[in-house]
Amino acid sequence: MSYETPIDRAIREAAERGAFDNLPGAGKPLNLRNTSDPDWWLKDLMARESISGSEVLPPAIALRREADGFPDSLADLPTEDAVRAVLVDFNARVEADWRRPGFGRGDPVVARRVDVEALVEQWRDLRDGRTGSDRPPANG
Repeated sequence: MSYETPIDRAIREAAERGAFDNLPGAGKPLNLRNTSDPDWWLKDLMARESISGSEVLPPAIALRREADGFPDSLADLPTEDAVRAVLVDFNARVEADWRRPGFGRGDPVVARRVDVEALVEQWRDLRDGRTGSDRPPANG
């Protein structure tokens, strides 16, 4: 009698119980298209799980992309307090990213805090439909 590993025994016992009977996809060929691409399995997983590429960006790059959307992404916020809350939260997430340990070679990608007051002013202009040249003087 040959030695049976614990894993082999668990598989054999599960098969004897019928745990592998009527599994979805049983008897169908595996879908192995694009196997010449080394990341085919990851791309297939992302498509199967409906994961977009922006959901898997490194945090600093995702933060930079989010900052690029300011102030336009704030246009639907109803109040100045809501705009400030979003921007303060953004800056807190940037600072948390700064504290995350780096790894690998090369220069790290760094996200920068945003100027809350300047973006609140831009939000006001956006809300009021003004451009920078239409803005009243800052001194009043």
